Amino acid sequence: MMRFGGLIALENVSFEVTAGEIRGLIGPNGSGKTTLMNVITGYHKPTKGEIIFEDKLITGLKPHETCSMGIARTFQNIRLFSDMSVLENVMVGHHSQTKAELGGAIFKPEWVKQEERKTREKAEDILEFVGLSEFRNRRAADLSFGQQRILEIARALATEPKLLLLDEPAANLSLPRIENLLKLLRELHDKLRVTIILIEHIIKVVMGISDRVTVLDHGLKIAEGPPEKVKRDPDVLTAYLGKGAG
Repeated sequence: MMRFGGLIALENVSFEVTAGEIRGLIGPNGSGKTTLMNVITGYHKPTKGEIIFEDKLITGLKPHETCSMGIARTFQNIRLFSDMSVLENVMVGHHSQTKAELGGAIFKPEWVKQEERKTREKAEDILEFVGLSEFRNRRAADLSFGQQRILEIARALATEPKLLLLDEPAANLSLPRIENLLKLLRELHDKLRVTIILIEHIIKVVMGISDRVTVLDHGLKIAEGPPEKVKRDPDVLTAYLGKGAG
């Protein structure tokens, strides 16, 4: 449960994601999708209930703590370091997995220099994977909107996640950009075996790529299962289209 004052944003929502799957998370505006993502990643502590990741209780951990355990996310509103280069943005993501602290960063003993080289190499590899290598030295702010979306995913990948949560990655993208995004997500799934939870308003995107889909409405889970089953569910049709939609 997640309560904000008198508002219950999530109530008795329970679901299990299998390692390696792509799980779609859909629902009308205000259904609780982003709140659920915030609870999983530590931006909100649930009012009631538990969150288990790889058999470990992570309820109440801070975002940087969930990140260090292998959970990464993107946001509805892009949150890049606009004045930093594309490469630097990705390197920042990988620093969450390095050991150097303030003293090491200032004085830079040899092991810190080695970490920095590995971080740069890792970032270069990720940019190659997502198709942004040619823009490595460009300011993030100078990328197109679609490229910034991909860069945010690249930065999340640099944290070496086991679970990647994507909050409306296709929002405001053109059809060709959406196709490129879907191709990238399939490659993440097939080549890197990253588990993905995908929030998306474009139902065709979710149904076309998800192994299973969970549907929220007014903070409640109203349906769950394979895409073909979910899109025919009468409760889902009612939530999206209103009573009598069947």
